[in-house]
Amino acid sequence: MFGSGHTNSLRMDKPQPTSLLDIGAQNVIGKPLNRYEGPLKVSGRAFYSAEYSFPGMAYGVLVGTRQGAGRVVSIDVDAVASLPGVLDVVTDFKTFLRNPGQGGETQAPTQGVEEIAYFGQVIAIVLATSYEAARDAAIRLPVHYEDGEGRFDFAAHKHETDVPPENNTPAHFSQGNLEQAMTQAAFTLDETFTTPSQNSAAMEPHASVAMWEDDKLTLYGSYQIPTKDAMQLADALGVAKDKVRIISHFVGGGFGSKLGISPESAAAAIAARRLGRPIKAVMLRQQVFDATVRRSNTEQRIRLAADANGRLIGIGHESLVSNLPDEDYFEPAGIGTHFLYPGEHRTITHDQVRLNLLLSGSMRAPGEGSGMLALEAAMDMLAERIGIDPVELRRRNEPLVDPEKNVPFSTRSLRQCLDLGAERFGWDTRNPRPGARREGEWLVGMGMAAAARSNLLQSEEAKVRIDAGGRAIIETAMTDIGTGTYSVLSQVAGELLGLDPASIDVRMGDSDMPASGGSGGSWGACGSGSAVYLACEELRRQLAKKLGVAPEAISLRDGVASGGGRSAPLAELVGDGIEAIGTISPGKQKDAVTQASFGVHFAEVGVNAVTGEVRVRRMLGVFAAGRILNEKTARSQCLGGMTFGIGAALTEELVHDSRNGKLVNRDLAEYHVPVNADVPQLEVFFVPERDQHSNPLHAKGLGELGISGAGAAIANAVYNACGVRVRDYPLTLDKILPELPEI
Repeated sequence: MFGSGHTNSLRMDKPQPTSLLDIGAQNVIGKPLNRYEGPLKVSGRAFYSAEYSFPGMAYGVLVGTRQGAGRVVSIDVDAVASLPGVLDVVTDFKTFLRNPGQGGETQAPTQGVEEIAYFGQVIAIVLATSYEAARDAAIRLPVHYEDGEGRFDFAAHKHETDVPPENNTPAHFSQGNLEQAMTQAAFTLDETFTTPSQNSAAMEPHASVAMWEDDKLTLYGSYQIPTKDAMQLADALGVAKDKVRIISHFVGGGFGSKLGISPESAAAAIAARRLGRPIKAVMLRQQVFDATVRRSNTEQRIRLAADANGRLIGIGHESLVSNLPDEDYFEPAGIGTHFLYPGEHRTITHDQVRLNLLLSGSMRAPGEGSGMLALEAAMDMLAERIGIDPVELRRRNEPLVDPEKNVPFSTRSLRQCLDLGAERFGWDTRNPRPGARREGEWLVGMGMAAAARSNLLQSEEAKVRIDAGGRAIIETAMTDIGTGTYSVLSQVAGELLGLDPASIDVRMGDSDMPASGGSGGSWGACGSGSAVYLACEELRRQLAKKLGVAPEAISLRDGVASGGGRSAPLAELVGDGIEAIGTISPGKQKDAVTQASFGVHFAEVGVNAVTGEVRVRRMLGVFAAGRILNEKTARSQCLGGMTFGIGAALTEELVHDSRNGKLVNRDLAEYHVPVNADVPQLEVFFVPERDQHSNPLHAKGLGELGISGAGAAIANAVYNACGVRVRDYPLTLDKILPELPEI
C-alpha cells in the first residue's frame, strides 16, 4: 500500500521567481531526448483507437446526408436489412450529433439531425459483422429528403452578418479614432486579404470503439481532452458523468479537430447499447472532411497608419468569418493583432456570415493561423511604402507594454528573434527590389514575418507515485497527440526526483485519471508538466522528511537521495511507497501581464518565370517560448508548424460547391497538404528565455507558434521574387501567372 497522498496546489496569482528545475541534479530537463513512446510507435505496439478489438465486436459505418439543407423524411432500413452480414441500422434523430463539440463540457447545442444543417451531416450508422459489409450497406441505404433553402455561397451572403459572442477575445474592439489616424498619418495602407476554409487533415481519422458493462460506457476514442470529452458524451447520451470513460492513450494528430467528441462517438455508443456488444466506428477520410470541423474562411481588411518614422499610430483588422446559423464560435483572426504591434488608435472586429457548411471550429493556432497571413503581408507592404526594411519596420514597432491593456508582457523576445534570424538567414543579402534576382527560369526572393501566439493555462491535475522499488509512476488524463508530452512529463519528473526518464512509467489519456485540460491551444505540456512538477515538489518534501533534512537541502540523482551528510536509495526511503497529487489553475497572472510566445520566420522561394510555379527553397524560424523542456520535441513542433505554413501559403483550400455546400475536395488526394517534395530543409533556433509568470516550469506554449506568420513569410518572398502580390490565399500558380513580368 502506498502512503497517504498529499495534494500540492498552486493558483497562478503570483510570479514564480524560482524553479526547482534550475537546481535539479539529474540534468535531463531541456535535453533533446528521444521520444519516450517512440519504441512503441515504430514497433506497432502503440495502440490507436481503431486498433482495439474485443470479442463479439461489430463494425459500424456512418451515413451522411446527400444534400445540404432540408429535412430527413425517412430512412429505408428494410432495403439493406437482409444484406449479408448486416446486423442493424441505428438512427436516433434526437441524440446523434449534428457536428462535433469544441472542448466544452456540454454537447446539447449540436444534437439533433433530422433537420439538415450541412451536406454530409451524419444521420445513421449501419452495423455489420464486418467493416466491408457495413460499408456496402451504408452506400446502398436509401434516404428520403424534403428539400430546403440553404445558404452556401459566402460571397452572396457576406453583407448579412451578426456579431458573435466573445470567444477568448471580444468580437469587436475599438480604441481611439482609427479613421482620424488614417487621415493624419504620414503613411497608410488599406488592403483586403482572403483565406479559404482549411481542414486539419490529421493522419489518424476520427474513430471510436464503444462498449458497455452494465450501465457504464467505456469508449476508446481519438480525442484530445478525455476529461471534458467524457462529460460531453455523458451529456449527449443523457447519463451521469461518472458513467462514461474515454481512453485515448495515443492520438495520431488532432490540430483542434479532436478537441470535442465527433459524430462517430455518440453513434457507436448508442449502437453498442442497443446491440449489447462492442461497436467499432471509424470515419472514412471523406467523412472526416465532411462532418468534423473546418477552419473558417476569412475576408480581412487591414488598415495601418504610421508616422514619418514608420511607427504605427493606428491599426485596423476587420474580419468576416463564417459558421453554421446557431453556433457561437468564430475564427478570431485578429487575436494576435491585439498585442503584437503598437498604435493608440485601434479597431479589431469579427463579423459572422451564417452558412450551411460544416462546423467552423478550432484548427491549429485558431486566429493567428489565418489572421497573421493578412497582418504580416500588410506589414511587408507598409515597409515597402515607407521605404524601410521589413525587419527594421518591426524593430521600430516593438511596444513596451500591451498596447490595449497597458500591462507589461511577461516576456517578449521578438527583437532578439528578429536579430538572430536575420543573421542566421543572411537577410542582409536580400535585394529589396522585386524581381532583381534570377537563376535561369527561376525568379528568387526572400520574405519574412513575425510570429506570435497567446500563452494559455488550463486547470490540471496529476498524480505521481514512487513505489517500493523506487520507480516513479505518473497518472494524468492529459493526452499526447504527437507533441511529445510523454517525453516532457518523464523529464520533469526525472529532473525533480533524480531518476532516468526512461525508467518512469507515464500513464496518460484516460478520463478516469486525474483531470486534465488536455492537449490543445498550446497549453498541454506546460499545464500537465506543472501539475507533475507540483506533485514531485511534494514528494521531495516527503523524501526530505524521511531523510531528516530540510526540503531545500535534499539532492536527488540516479535514484539516490542525499543531504545532511546522509544518502539512501529511494526504494529504502519510501517503504511501501509514497504518492502526491499536483494541481495548477489560472490566477491573477492571467490579467496582470500579457503572456505570449514570439518568433520570426524567414523564407526564400523560387518562382518559375514561365509557369508561375512556386518552390520554397529554404526556411528558417527563430522562436522564444520560455524554457524549452525537450529541445528535440520542441523543434519538431516548430518544423510541423512551418510545414503547415507552407500549405496555407501555397496549396491548402477546401472547395465548397456553392449550389449545395458539398465539399468538392474531400480527401488527401484533392486537398493538397504539403508533401516531402514541397518542404525544403527547415532550420529552427530558440532564444533562451524563462517566464516566471506562466507556471513553475517557466515554459510557454510552442505547438502553434510555428504556424503563426509562416505562410505570410512565403507570400512576402513570392512578391520579392517576382513582384506579384497575391491577396487571396493560397498562392496557386493561376493567381501568379497572369501578373508575371514578360520573359
